[in-house]
Formats: sequence, structure tokens, C-alpha cells
Amino acid sequence: MSAAEKSRRMLDWRAVLGVLLSLFFLYFALRGVSFKAVVQNVAAANPLWYLAAIVGTTFPFWVRTWRWKSIIVPVYPETKFRARFAASCIGFMANNIFPARVGEFLRAYVLSRLEPVPVVTSLGSLVVERLFDGITLVVLTFVALAVPSFPAHTVAGEELHKVASVLAIVFGGVGVVFVALVIWPQRVVAVIERLAARLLPVAYGRPIVDALESLLAALGAIRHPVLLLRIVAWSFTLWILGALSYWFGLRAFGIQVPFLGALFLQSVVSFAVAVPSSPGFFGIFEYAVKIGLVQIWNVDPNRAFSYAIGFHIAGYVPVTVMGLYYTWRLGISWKEVGGGEQAVAETVEQEIPAAREILRAKGGREPPP
Repeated sequence: MSAAEKSRRMLDWRAVLGVLLSLFFLYFALRGVSFKAVVQNVAAANPLWYLAAIVGTTFPFWVRTWRWKSIIVPVYPETKFRARFAASCIGFMANNIFPARVGEFLRAYVLSRLEPVPVVTSLGSLVVERLFDGITLVVLTFVALAVPSFPAHTVAGEELHKVASVLAIVFGGVGVVFVALVIWPQRVVAVIERLAARLLPVAYGRPIVDALESLLAALGAIRHPVLLLRIVAWSFTLWILGALSYWFGLRAFGIQVPFLGALFLQSVVSFAVAVPSSPGFFGIFEYAVKIGLVQIWNVDPNRAFSYAIGFHIAGYVPVTVMGLYYTWRLGISWKEVGGGEQAVAETVEQEIPAAREILRAKGGREPPP
């Protein structure tokens, strides 16, 4: 079975699971909510604060595009801003329209179409990007929890700082593996290859090793202290601006929660939508907002759900429109958009041998026998 066929089967499975999970969480998000009260709250929202929230959720896409250059510059320093921005908009648009987060793969595919960047390198840079996103969000979560005025509530019986600690351990462990890949690429990949061979069937273990090998080139930014500091600075700028947009939205719906509450709410939502969901993360997004506002800050459920719907739309519409515009402007077919994951799987399968040769020439590990 080819990589594209495996990807297609996996996509179908994740799509079904995502829709079921979204419906499940939407049910809990709607419990105790009055539709009439929600309509009244949405109609009474402050338009100026709401406009600020829309701008606040959209501008970080420019920041994300600037940061992407710092991640990919060690391998391909001349990528154009327009190409990276278009790829980002199209990718996030696809996440809003198609299931199973196919937009992540589509971002890599579109950038490789617009710039001379191999898909394996582009995809690897996005893995690095997500690592920095996760670490930054964990740090900001601890910052919010460390403020004395933060409520000492629990979620699902677990103290919030324990939940944050688990996330810190997870992302810290991943970060250690990434750093080890930078310092000892041959040894780390060899160890992972041996473990994969012992614990997993070849059909599953081989793609993991191939992915690690293709990822090594994208980790080049971590080797450069100036680039690393720049990526860290862009990451904190990105997510602090994101939290500010959450706070603007809270003000629009008359919810008096301080900025640290918005900071924490952003982390709750961001980690929640990482699980499989329907297109646009509907259901899971609303339930995460309910957790972050009702259970933590005792906000009225009707007002919290009103905010969830209103703010979700504020973030959903602009990037979807921009993504559709760039899809049309760049002549990308709808078939390519919907089949982004399969296209990436096919391309990666073709590019892996060349990627190994490049890595070996740059001091990477020897390709396995």
C-alpha cells in the first residue's frame, strides 16, 4: 500500500472520529444554555470591541508568517513573505473547511509549489513551529497560574497546575528529543530506528524514521543562537497578541475577566482543538471556552457560550476568506486543497531518498541499509 493510500485511509478514520468528538463536546457545551439568552447577548455585543477582536485574531497570521522565515531560513533563506503568508492562509482555511486538520499538510504543499522548498523540509519546519507553539503556551499557562489573583479552581478533579505540569513534561520531553537530534543526529535516529524495529511493524516504524530524517534539516534554526532567540521572541509575540484578542472579545460580550484569564483561556482552547474534530473545531472550541470561563471564573453559561460563538466566528471568517482568495489567486484547484495530505504523502515518499543524501552531505547520519 502506498503512502498516499495509507494517508487517505487515515484521513477517513480521523474525519469520522473528529465529527463524533465535536458532536460529543457540543452537547456538553450546550447543556444549561438558553438559546434566547444567547441571541440577546450576541445582539448586545459591543461592536468596537468586537471589531478589535476580529483584528486581533487576524494580525497574528502576519506574525506567524514572519516567524516561519526564521525557522526555515537555515535551509532556504530566500522564501518570499507573500508565499509563506498565502500558504498559511490556505492551510488554516482548509482546517476550517475540511476535516482532520489537512491544512497543516496543505501549508507545506503550497509553499513547495510557490518556492523551491522540498515538501519534507517545509513539513519539518511546521513540526518545529508546533513545538515552539506548545512550549510557549505552556510557559504562558504557568505565568497565568502564578498570578496570586488566579482562581484556585479545579477541572475534572485535577488541579490546574498539575494539568499544566503534565503538558510541560510532554513538551519538555519532545524538546529534549529535538535538541538531541540537533546535537547527536546519527545516534538519536539510530536509537529510534532500533526501537521502532523492535516495537512496531515495518509499515509503521519506517515512516517514523523517515520523518525524523527529513526533519533534521528543518531543525537548523535551533543550531543558531540568534535565530533561536528570534523564533522565541516571535512565538511569545504571537501568543500574547492572541491572548489580547481573546480579551477584546471578552470585553465585547461584557465579561469582566482580567487579561491573565484571557491568557489562560487561550491555552485551554489551543490544547483542546489539537484533538481530532470537525472542520473549524466547532463543538470542541465552545466546550473549551465553557471550561475556561464557567468553571474557572464563574461566568454565566449563557454569556460564556455567546462569547464562544461570537469569538469563534471572529476568528473563523477572516482567515477563511483570505485562504479562499489566495486559492483562487494562485490557481490552486479545489481538488488540490482537499487532497493536500495525499499530495504531501506522495511527495514525501519521493523526496526521502534525496533528503537523506542532502543530510549526509551536511553531516547527517548515513542512510540505513
